[in-house]
Amino acid sequence: MNTEKKERTVIHVEFTNGEHHYFGSLANIYEYFTTEMIGISYGSLRNYGLSSEKPYQNAKCIIRKGVLLSKEGNRGKKKKSDETNRINTT
Repeated sequence: MNTEKKERTVIHVEFTNGEHHYFGSLANIYEYFTTEMIGISYGSLRNYGLSSEKPYQNAKCIIRKGVLLSKEGNRGKKKKSDETNRINTT
């Protein structure tokens, strides 16, 4: 069983009026805001090469890329004894 935790990307958009919004992808930003509201088109933002070390900034907003930090949980994982019992009872 693979116990490595999957890294999840977060895109943080901070508008100059103080609003903060968080997204799972660059494309998701454009489902809520227009190019005019953001100040950059989707294609141009993709070509920019956004990274945690290289945020994008213009007169309308700052766009940062980061990693979501989360606790590793055990929900949905089967215990070894449960799997063994199920095999032995069939």
